[in-house]
Amino acid sequence: MSKSVAGNMIIFLLLLLMQVLICNHIMLFNVATPIIFIYVLMRLPMDLPVKMVMLASFLSGFLVDIFSDTPGVNALSCTIFSVLRKPVYMMYTGKDDNLAGLSPSISTLGAPLYMKYLFSMTLIYCMLSIGIEFFTFTSLSRMLLIIICSSVMSFILMLGVDSLMSHSGRHT
Repeated sequence: MSKSVAGNMIIFLLLLLMQVLICNHIMLFNVATPIIFIYVLMRLPMDLPVKMVMLASFLSGFLVDIFSDTPGVNALSCTIFSVLRKPVYMMYTGKDDNLAGLSPSISTLGAPLYMKYLFSMTLIYCMLSIGIEFFTFTSLSRMLLIIICSSVMSFILMLGVDSLMSHSGRHT
């Protein structure tokens, strides 16, 4: 197993534990719950087969569901999220030519493009998971407020995780 795969697995397990043990118990101002475990899913190489990404996403969502008592919400959201990952990436980069080993990051996309990708994917995940959890449009304004606040909070936290990852990567 290569160093990068082992490192990504460790980061994924740490983020998954943080999500289940800490983030799921935070509801800032009763409108924002941070979601950070999807960070690793967003950073998976773009040339991975979609079936592999879908399986990894489903399993990670399923693990969060098991520990969060949210039957199927995260598993379904992660699976749909995994299918939309490449089209969102293509929407911002517009290139399909050399995706071999390319993992979306600030260094590969540049800060503005990466931030657009990261926020778009975070917003998509929050729309899916919160929409499925609400499963009604009776309180649409409350649902939209939770989606926006959770997306912004998660985006900021994932930028922090990304900053830590790139900072630690420079010193190794």
